[in-house]
Amino acid sequence: MSVTIGSHQVGGGAPAFVIAEIGLNHNGSVDIAKQLIDVATDAGADAVKFQKRTPEISTPEHMKDTPRETPWGTMTYLEYRYRVEFDREQYIEIGDYATMRGLEWFASPWDVPSVAFLEDLNVAAHKVASASITDIELLEALRDTGKPIILSTGMSTMDEIDRAIETVGTSNLVVMHATSTYPMEPNEANLRMIPVLRDRFPGVPVGYSGHERGLQISLAAVAMGAQSVERHITLDRTMWGSDHAASLEPSGLKTLVRDIRIIEEARGDGVKKVFPGEEAPKAKLRRVGA
Repeated sequence: MSVTIGSHQVGGGAPAFVIAEIGLNHNGSVDIAKQLIDVATDAGADAVKFQKRTPEISTPEHMKDTPRETPWGTMTYLEYRYRVEFDREQYIEIGDYATMRGLEWFASPWDVPSVAFLEDLNVAAHKVASASITDIELLEALRDTGKPIILSTGMSTMDEIDRAIETVGTSNLVVMHATSTYPMEPNEANLRMIPVLRDRFPGVPVGYSGHERGLQISLAAVAMGAQSVERHITLDRTMWGSDHAASLEPSGLKTLVRDIRIIEEARGDGVKKVFPGEEAPKAKLRRVGA
């Protein structure tokens, strides 16, 4: 079974759907967001993803007044959240730019008003962040849009995943194996969850959302059958912000997409055969015929 996101198919034998997660790595700058959209396009990604919050609702109460050192000075965590949030006109600008560059675009809404905000902009899909998998009210609002849902499963138990999927349904769903450590060490990747999720939710495309340094684990996920790959991207991993260190720089994203396509070609169809390239060595080296 496949899921249609814009002009792309996810699952059903289609190439892995590569999502370049911009998230908050734009640091509140439309110009940086556009540069990152260019990075995604140039690398051959299929989509870019942002995060949309109504800070007053989505910021945990115990965090709102916590001081935060930022490039704009010391402010409360709630003030910081407002500082990096794009408004409607800014989202229209970056969304139109992504479309012009040939990318699908969508976001992770962190609260119910953000779902309506994104629906008004006619996004291609909705992404459920791992932190939101237990927010049933949010999941119900997303389900009611009828749009494809991409569900990340980091920081979650299997019971929590089951409950979330019971809420949103499986007919228009992509499930992403994830571990929500930033950056993630290899011993927490647990890639064997990819076939586990595939078996548990038959017909649902299963992908991988990674927060590791480097490319090896994401590429291994594709070799294990991940049908979508999501990685954070940044212009420079040393930039200020919480997600930059676990992100790919432009050259890294380009290499990742290139190597994903090579691995997909190399996986083959599982039917043993003698390939044309083997005929000459076979004629030269095989002494005893069948």
